[in-house]
Amino acid sequence: MAQRYGGKYSPDGAGDPAALGDTSPPTGKTNSFRSAQVDPVGARANTMFVPGGVLLILSLNDGATGLALGGVAAALWTGAAFLLREGLRAETAFAARRVARKPALPRKILASVLTGAGAALAAWKAEPGIMIAAIYGLAATGLHLAAFGLDPLQDKGVEGVDDFQQSRVARAVDEAEAYLDAMRDAALRARDRQLEARVDQFQAIARDMFRTIEEDPRDLTGARKYLTVYLQGARDATIKFADIYARSQDPQARSDYLALLEDLEQNFAARTQKMLLEDRSDLTIEIDVLRDRLQREGVRLDRN
Repeated sequence: MAQRYGGKYSPDGAGDPAALGDTSPPTGKTNSFRSAQVDPVGARANTMFVPGGVLLILSLNDGATGLALGGVAAALWTGAAFLLREGLRAETAFAARRVARKPALPRKILASVLTGAGAALAAWKAEPGIMIAAIYGLAATGLHLAAFGLDPLQDKGVEGVDDFQQSRVARAVDEAEAYLDAMRDAALRARDRQLEARVDQFQAIARDMFRTIEEDPRDLTGARKYLTVYLQGARDATIKFADIYARSQDPQARSDYLALLEDLEQNFAARTQKMLLEDRSDLTIEIDVLRDRLQREGVRLDRN
């Protein structure tokens, strides 16, 4: 569901740092808009549920054979609509990551195939004939592919990265994303938009760490406790806070939870910055080693 974000001068002051419990001067930290995620499933994808229902209703008076064919075609179209929704979400998650592997199941392509199969059965029900059914089926498949596109068919940014290490990172990041999703769901139960914005802000900082680890899987060892222990604790604390705050609206509980989020943000941001500095230091060492080797082989380097 779409959510309106208030600005500095909105009635609830959602854009005012003081209203969020932060009275410190601006520090240039990530704001909640970076982590606001729009569901990629829009009206076009949701409309794909309609044809199956319409076909099933129209098939009720077509006898046993017509009803069976219409029911199977409607089921194929409905299944295609579900696959399309998941495929769009998987594509968005793939695009959001700098390093990602292609989806194991090409959901959008399978949705196109199911849509074509459903169209072929619907055409056969109306006018039996292999050629007619095939033409309608191929046309529906092609139009579906043209409207929604293909799934990502190639890995992104994994050249030269050890497959085992990348798989470990992918599993760790997926687990961490599940913790963030649970935090977000729990924060919604508190019915406090300002708190939701602070949770979004923390999620953006956490995802900066995820992207850094994906770019260099060697960082996973040092950051694993952040992706597991800390995020699991943050999830549990958010769930407990939401249960308490939804019942009592306790301002002390709200203040304590905001302080926890602030501590988490600072620790995650500091760890991410440390990983970036370590990566830069490793690069500097590799460059210096290469320069020394070239000089030993008689190659003169101009450092200017």
